[in-house]
Amino acid sequence: MATPYRGGFTPATEEITAYDLPVTGRVPAELNGRYLRNGPNPLGLDDPGAAHLFLGAGMVHGVRLRDGRAEWYRNRWVRNADVAGRLGEQPRSVLAHEGMDFSPNTHVIGVAGRTYATMEAGALPYELGYELETLGPCDFDGGLPGGYAAHTHLDPVSGELHAMAYYFGWDHHQHIVLDAKGTVIHTRDIPIADKPMMHDFALTGRYVVLYDLPVTFSMPHAERGSPMPYAWNEEHGSRVGLLSRATGEIRWVEIEPCWVFHTLNAYDDGAQVVVDVVSYPKRFVDARLDLGGEPSLDRWRIDPATGTASRTRLDDRAQEFPRMDERRTGRPYRYGYTAAARDLVDVIYPGDAELEDLPDEAFDNTLIKHDLARGTQQQRQFGRGAYVGEPVFVPAGDAEDDGYVLSFVNNPDRGAADLVILPAQDFTGDPVAVVHLPARVPLGFHGSWVAD
Repeated sequence: MATPYRGGFTPATEEITAYDLPVTGRVPAELNGRYLRNGPNPLGLDDPGAAHLFLGAGMVHGVRLRDGRAEWYRNRWVRNADVAGRLGEQPRSVLAHEGMDFSPNTHVIGVAGRTYATMEAGALPYELGYELETLGPCDFDGGLPGGYAAHTHLDPVSGELHAMAYYFGWDHHQHIVLDAKGTVIHTRDIPIADKPMMHDFALTGRYVVLYDLPVTFSMPHAERGSPMPYAWNEEHGSRVGLLSRATGEIRWVEIEPCWVFHTLNAYDDGAQVVVDVVSYPKRFVDARLDLGGEPSLDRWRIDPATGTASRTRLDDRAQEFPRMDERRTGRPYRYGYTAAARDLVDVIYPGDAELEDLPDEAFDNTLIKHDLARGTQQQRQFGRGAYVGEPVFVPAGDAEDDGYVLSFVNNPDRGAADLVILPAQDFTGDPVAVVHLPARVPLGFHGSWVAD
């Protein structure tokens, strides 16, 4: 079977538990919690998700920090029924939306003292224990009408957690709000034609910002057995929806055709709305991920009164996985962090290319800090072959950039990964600490710092 899981994406083959990890430098004492990251990691070539990078069984990697020490590293598969069976275990539960029981592989978040692995397109989240053991699928005590979402955004003022769910069997998308206790307090259906994919969205003080873009469910591709039957649809326009958090009314504004996986942040600016995103010219061309052009960091300025939108290029380098100080979610902010992505189309989905034949530079070794007020960037490069994952900001003081940037970085000299802790205010300087893990961490998707 052809598989894109090669090079830096080569799956881990076993679950590991290691204690008292060696550290170069000093782990900041205020970092008390777990750094967690999810990603697809099929169990073998016979895994149903082995043929597509987005569909492998989820594996969560975690490092527990406390009192200046790196107490443990764990990696655990998220045990849906199929994974549990392959590991010789009993399923945790038969709870599923529309019979779909996926091993969530996209994100891992903390909500009200609990931990959830998440995935989109109608799948339910799975709850994990503190040490990453699978507890089972979750519908938030019956509060979910259907599936959930990969990405969520927490309002730091209200404590509400917002999500946008979609499913190819629906004629709508669904806005879901949890309160600070993790209880579903609100759902609203938003009718949308053609069953588009909406991987992420944005949140401001006044609005939930929806992306209705030209990647839609494709029945012809589904009938041909495409493992992920979504495709660029020239007949489907591009627009942004401003869903009023106060009234539930929605204002749609047309934008230039593009595709967005991820939001950096958004905020209200007077009567207008600013949305910063990583934008592609196209994606999923003929249901392929390796066509459609490279991504850039863009700013949309939307005027709901006139129904117009403008776009400004913030940085034209290929980059992905944008993150920021989430205490500023939905509010004006200054700093953002991304992972540079040279040759991104080959890295995400190699197509006919053999990943082992690509140069090491195909897996970029660079993190970028954006100063959006000055329009400048700083680069933090690691060694050759040291492919680096998503940068996660962890606050340590009141200032927006007073904190640390955490990321898993491949260490080619050891053949294993490091958890690198960078000082955000000295981004190009030496790391505060480097936690040496006992194994390689494959390139994956999204993670979180979950404080105790």
